[in-house]
Amino acid sequence: QLQASGGGLVQAGGSLRISCVASGSTFSGSAMGWFRQAPGKEREFVAAISWLGRRTYYADYVKGRFTISRDNRENTVYLQMNSLKPEDTALYYCAAKYTVYDVPRTRNEYDYWGQGTLVTVSS
Repeated sequence: QLQASGGGLVQAGGSLRISCVASGSTFSGSAMGWFRQAPGKEREFVAAISWLGRRTYYADYVKGRFTISRDNRENTVYLQMNSLKPEDTALYYCAAKYTVYDVPRTRNEYDYWGQGTLVTVSS
């Protein structure tokens, strides 16, 4: 129901945009989030966006560098990543939570998960 794509290898300081396409029933009325998991580490919150896109939240370690957005006509959520650092290397997951009001920021709050797309940042 969620399909992430766009990951790849990029040099430090570079940019990458990853995408997540959802089925209509999963996307409609849902807040969307991005999480990431580096090898040997817990899955952590990156960014989230409300159903209508009016509210966004970011983890401190990506604030000012990453931008989350969504296109509700295309059932797609994006994560634009700029000024990438080697420590951004991880498997990036998109997630959906049916809520027209809230913007969840913890992984336990999300109902649906994509399969992940790998982002590797070389130094």
